[in-house]
Amino acid sequence: MRLDEWVAKRFGLSRRGAREAIARGQVDVAGQICLEPRREINPEVPLCYCPGRPRPAVAARRLQVLYEDEHVLIADKPAGVLTQPTRDRERDTLLERAGRYLMRSRGVKRPYVGIVHRIDRDTSGVVLLVCSPAALRPFQALFRAHSIERSYIAVAEGEISPACGTIDRPLVVDRGDGRRGTARRADAGSRAITHYESLERFGGTATKLLCRLETGRTHQIRIHLSEAGHPLVGERVYRSRTRPPFPVAFPRQALHAQGLGFVHPFTGQAMNIEASLPDDLTNLVAILRSRYGRATRPGD
Repeated sequence: MRLDEWVAKRFGLSRRGAREAIARGQVDVAGQICLEPRREINPEVPLCYCPGRPRPAVAARRLQVLYEDEHVLIADKPAGVLTQPTRDRERDTLLERAGRYLMRSRGVKRPYVGIVHRIDRDTSGVVLLVCSPAALRPFQALFRAHSIERSYIAVAEGEISPACGTIDRPLVVDRGDGRRGTARRADAGSRAITHYESLERFGGTATKLLCRLETGRTHQIRIHLSEAGHPLVGERVYRSRTRPPFPVAFPRQALHAQGLGFVHPFTGQAMNIEASLPDDLTNLVAILRSRYGRATRPGD
């Protein structure tokens, strides 16, 4: 029997009402949302109708708030979403989502949202925004002084040795081919320091890392690891074209802004805000574990 037929019969809906409920993502088949009204199903398969559930696209555009107060709003940015619009004036950005959220939650028609720092479109994780003009400069000062602890989870190609270390190589806007990269001379470029620690090794195929930024340059982790011979899984820009394809496909760079730590400039409170690893990275790690095993310490 078709799904829309069974939903109409089971929950007392018209056929049209059943199709609309399925299209809105309000029907689960065996515990999973199904958006296919014509799908043939066994009547014994468990069905669930959730009329109050929002459309998946609407839910996906909601702001995932990790912390907020009158000065600051800290959100978990999903991969694929810009922090702020580019010259193309994209509409669905973290900035736009934050504005809509503050309009609803605080009843302000034109809420102030200030950008203090950014992460790449395809990097997920913690982003700090300010929601009052008075808060912009104090938080900008924290980032300029490198007084904010910034930690990232990364999955890089190959086995990284030593297991813990520091990459201290200045970055330049153009390394000679029109792309950002490390400077050839120690006295050139902007100082960039990345501390890393191996969390898991998957044979010699990949390594899961905790990276901490002492400086926060554009694409710093991506460039440092790529030029050390260990590009991020899914890296498209800085990965050498001569490298063989990575055996596990991944649609973005495997990088997640895990946390921010700082002393709140208005309250004096020590803050440590973290975002859980998103599903796509969790699944990538699970695949690597199942195929290549795991070791959590050198020599395991």
